[in-house]
Amino acid sequence: MKNLWVITMAIPYQIPGATAVGLTFDKGVVLGAEKRVSYGTHITSKSAKKLFTITNQVAAAAAGMIADMNILVREVSAHVRIIELETKQPVTPNSIAKLMSVIMYQQRWFPLLTQVILAGIESKPSIYVLDPLGSVIPDDYATVGTGAELAIGVVESGYRKNMQENEAKDLVIKSIRSAINRDSASGDGIDLLIIDNNGIREESLKT
Repeated sequence: MKNLWVITMAIPYQIPGATAVGLTFDKGVVLGAEKRVSYGTHITSKSAKKLFTITNQVAAAAAGMIADMNILVREVSAHVRIIELETKQPVTPNSIAKLMSVIMYQQRWFPLLTQVILAGIESKPSIYVLDPLGSVIPDDYATVGTGAELAIGVVESGYRKNMQENEAKDLVIKSIRSAINRDSASGDGIDLLIIDNNGIREESLKT
């Protein structure tokens, strides 16, 4: 039994590559992610959705296991819906980030293999980054995934407070394209979610 445990621990997880980016602008948040799902050198899909809607003003972008993120979003969405029915008030992005953090921490011994950028509108546009163990970090912008290091340089060089929506969208697209050019696990198009006081809009483009 001991030998089986050693063999199991020696086999590395095949984590899908990804690049996801989120940044705030003057009236909202832009989330972006590319479409490729790959395991090692094998591309399993060129049309994956890595952006998820939780409420009409809160959404998330994910890097890692898409199945784990689907389960996480379903569970969080169900809890949020129950809270909204009980309180008759919308749940804020900060509260949803904390709820997601608790669920991820509860799974820490067999973690949900996903990094998350959660974004939405509170008194102002907000972004929270969560790791597989449920750590929560608020920020004005974030990148996750295998292409994160490539994308963050582009974001930091072009980001400024109170950007306009078109500027924010262009910067997200530019940063993801930069990652796609160097990260073989990212590619095959870009999905965007734009969150503002009017709700969530989805856009998609080819690369």
